Amino acid sequence: MDRLQSTSIFPGTFQDEITGQFRLIWQVLKAPLIVPVLQLLVQLCLAMSIMLFMERLYMGIVIIFVKLFGRKPHKRYKWEPIKDDVELGNSAYPMVLVQIPMYNEKEVYRLSIGAACGLSWPSDRIIIQVLDDSTDPAIKSLVETECQRWASKGINIKYEIRDNRKGYKAGALKEGMKHSYVKQCHYVAIFDADFQPEPDFLWRTVPFLVHNPQIALVQARWKFVNADECLMTRMQEMSLDYHFKVEQEVGSSTYAFFGFNGTAGVWRTSALNEAGGWKDRTTVEDMDLAVRASLKGWKFVYVGDLTVKNELPGTFKAYRYQQHRWSCGPANLFKKMASEIAKNKKVSAWKKFYVIYSFFFVRKIVAHILTFTLYCVVLPATVLVPEVEVPKWGAIYIPSIITILNAVGTPRSFHLLIFWVLFENVMSLHRTKATFIGLLEAGRVNEWVVTEKLGDALKTKFTAKTPRKSRLKIGERLHLLELGVGGYLFFCGCQDFAFGKNSYFIFLFLQSFAFFIAGIGYVGTFIHNT
Repeated sequence: MDRLQSTSIFPGTFQDEITGQFRLIWQVLKAPLIVPVLQLLVQLCLAMSIMLFMERLYMGIVIIFVKLFGRKPHKRYKWEPIKDDVELGNSAYPMVLVQIPMYNEKEVYRLSIGAACGLSWPSDRIIIQVLDDSTDPAIKSLVETECQRWASKGINIKYEIRDNRKGYKAGALKEGMKHSYVKQCHYVAIFDADFQPEPDFLWRTVPFLVHNPQIALVQARWKFVNADECLMTRMQEMSLDYHFKVEQEVGSSTYAFFGFNGTAGVWRTSALNEAGGWKDRTTVEDMDLAVRASLKGWKFVYVGDLTVKNELPGTFKAYRYQQHRWSCGPANLFKKMASEIAKNKKVSAWKKFYVIYSFFFVRKIVAHILTFTLYCVVLPATVLVPEVEVPKWGAIYIPSIITILNAVGTPRSFHLLIFWVLFENVMSLHRTKATFIGLLEAGRVNEWVVTEKLGDALKTKFTAKTPRKSRLKIGERLHLLELGVGGYLFFCGCQDFAFGKNSYFIFLFLQSFAFFIAGIGYVGTFIHNT
């Protein structure tokens, strides 16, 4: 009996000792180390919040003026339809190259090629160039057969392949520009494999380039065909609508700068070549080209009322990879080009300031780091260290205003604002990680994983009879980073519920659940095996 008592009491005593040691270490480190570091982080977060708030406020004011005074591209630049010329015939129309880079795009290759071949333009003044980097022989065969099918209908379509994937998309586009027939092309339109331009796309974009020799790029807006597929795609739509309807519009209407989106745009071939062509030094080759062209003095125009249909990532895995590339690449490009931009003599000081501070530093670095650091690290930590407080204006008021300003681009989803905030905070974990990888040029800095498109699989998801077994194994469904952050937030929420005074536990519990849901992979569209 004594032996049973001793074995049952000992574990509790041992646990008490361990707990006591942790409390002692915590008390020893708290005042001299943890409190000062947390106070510094709070000050940094407040400074970044003010920077982001001023940036959002500036863009909000500009977009109001744009809407009120109707500063449409057609009013700021010369635009008129290209007219027929009896003597010149079709040669009155510029030669246009349409590039479609693709990689194992089984679900969408037919849609993109069909849309490009359906563009309304004189047939002898357009060349469709399919740049196929596919590694799957079966898919390559399908794409080549599709190109041959359109060629048999009289479409001038070229199927181009290469023996390696060096430089990924940038490498494919660069290689595509080397073909002899490209030399006769005045303009280059680029569409990713899931983009489907309307037939009048060239009629609405090319005149800007024809009548305004200072314009290098005409960018159209993205329209998402699967925005209503699931809650995750609705969240993506909210983020990207702000980018297109506010950020791109402000950059274009103020003649400042906006980045090329890598697709749904038309370049002046001479401007593309003068800027140095495609480079694969970062994973944002489109932004790289746009910055270099801008530094040469070229202007860009954004046509917000011209939309091109495309697909949002439908799976959480695909979205994570995309966001890594979109966050790591700009940070890495900023590191490589900040000095070059500052020293440039061809553009105004205002434009250099806009590109360095507003476009790169605030939007591509501060926005990512602030979101994760403040809401997922610092604010929860103040629950454990009550000696440090985040002022109400920094914890609630400014973030609320920023959130509302971010949501104006998608009024139909305003009722989903809470979900959007929680989802964006989850994704800020990966964006912050990717941003530091880009700045430090760490391991995954040049990682390029092509975003998986579901295409026709989305159409058959509910009609096809499929087994219950999912493609994803349990190991692939679990995301330890999300689970770890979720556990930290839940612990802080419990601590605040028991001992806190700020009622942060409401947010902390909700945010922890969002991380847990993402951590077990219960996000996005699920496509089953056939």
